Amino acid sequence: MTIVIVSVLLAIVVGAYFAHRQKSTDTYFAANGNIPAWAIGMSIFATLISSVTFIAYPGAAYAGNWILLVQGLMVPVVLVAMIGFIVPLFRRVIKLSTYEYFEKRFGFFARFYSSLAFMLGHFSKMGTVFYLVGITLMAFLNVDISAIIIVLGVAIILLTLLGGIEAVIWMDVIQGFMLIGGGLICVAMLLFMPEGGPSTVFSVAAEYDKIDFGPYAWDLTHLTFLVMVLNGIFYAIQKYGTDQTIVQRYLTARDDKSAKKAAYLGVFLSVPIWAMFMFIGTGLFVFYHVAGAPALPEGIKADEVFPYFIATEMPVGITGLIIAALAAGAISSLDSDMNCMSAIVVQDYYVRFKPQSTDRQRLRVGRWAVAVSGIASVGVALLYVLWGGEGVLGAVFGLYAIFSAGIVGIFLLGLLSRRANKQGLLVGIIAAIIFTAYAVLTSTKFDFGGGERLLLDLGSWNFSHHKYMLGVYSHLIVFIVGYFASYLFKTPLADKELTIYGYLEEKRKAKQ
Repeated sequence: MTIVIVSVLLAIVVGAYFAHRQKSTDTYFAANGNIPAWAIGMSIFATLISSVTFIAYPGAAYAGNWILLVQGLMVPVVLVAMIGFIVPLFRRVIKLSTYEYFEKRFGFFARFYSSLAFMLGHFSKMGTVFYLVGITLMAFLNVDISAIIIVLGVAIILLTLLGGIEAVIWMDVIQGFMLIGGGLICVAMLLFMPEGGPSTVFSVAAEYDKIDFGPYAWDLTHLTFLVMVLNGIFYAIQKYGTDQTIVQRYLTARDDKSAKKAAYLGVFLSVPIWAMFMFIGTGLFVFYHVAGAPALPEGIKADEVFPYFIATEMPVGITGLIIAALAAGAISSLDSDMNCMSAIVVQDYYVRFKPQSTDRQRLRVGRWAVAVSGIASVGVALLYVLWGGEGVLGAVFGLYAIFSAGIVGIFLLGLLSRRANKQGLLVGIIAAIIFTAYAVLTSTKFDFGGGERLLLDLGSWNFSHHKYMLGVYSHLIVFIVGYFASYLFKTPLADKELTIYGYLEEKRKAKQ
């Protein structure tokens, strides 16, 4: 309990320490471009490795294998191919919001659509993180879950509201080291606690195919290696090309070179840590399946095994450190979301409707946006508590799936084609929304009292592919339909500087 309280107080202290510097929106949202690359990289890493990773990855590996890691393995592949021109593009084209690029390329609707999609998605995620962390900490601290959510919420709101992006990034650095340390302690214990040590762990894991990425079938209806590869490619582009929490960090770097270093550092730290948490799940499986292993409670779920292991097998002091790392994961993810949502509210909405506003007024609105988004996400988490994690949030996620269709498709269309125009893009977005609505309605089951039924049953025409493919298809539809529909409307070619062709032209000139 003491370690968790110290972690919460530390967040507030860090926010207060940086508060006196937050005199302008440039400082509050971009730190005046003065953050060193290594700190930005650690912040990107800590943002990607949230408390959900801390809980969900071990649970997934315990129940199955490492197939979910395939998504993460695609990130460095895509990053190496794209980061060289994505970072300079954003640092040159936008002032603060990622979605400024969308407007410059396709007009206001593209900016509004994409920024709203980001806010809906991250608002839903924030409530989910609060709820999941609350459930886990409740098991250890013997404190009411609502109290945990509220206390964490207040601490994170104060950190972000007072200290801006500087406090967020430097707190993320601390939290990142805590996450790494907590994970390494768990790995060490799981390697040496079973009789026979590491050799037993790896032999049992091999016997049960626990360190594996299959099935490898050419099948899109189930969770296969192919599904995760495709999903991972679009996940990587979405995070590093369209996600405000990552793109905003490019702007805090001193120059393009530093921003690129930070991006590389963030992802190349994240992949081995994702793998580490997968290994923790494998280690848990071995620990509870070797001869003489302690019995698990009857009916325990896979996601609950890791918290149970921490509570029953670890020394008290170590348990406190692990719990602190878990709280660190929540803080490092949620503070980024609050600051970035605030930046979008200011830059994409307030400045548009009040262009004559002063910087001081914009800063005030930004602080209010932090507070409101934080309080609202705490409220969503409390609804989870009240409704048992079901109901209203399921509807929120369903709506987000429908109305955020194809964000990566918009980005790729703008980047790779000078011919694409806003009229063609609108046709592509409409097609993607219709498709996504069809897929969600024909694949989502609800209990209507007489048993579970599909919201819309079209028989053999129902969407039957794995749910992870929904995002892949929506992005492709926006890209393909938007590209060909653009030929129906005669417009000038887009400015080269807003596409990859401007970057390639600069590279050619540099070689001459």
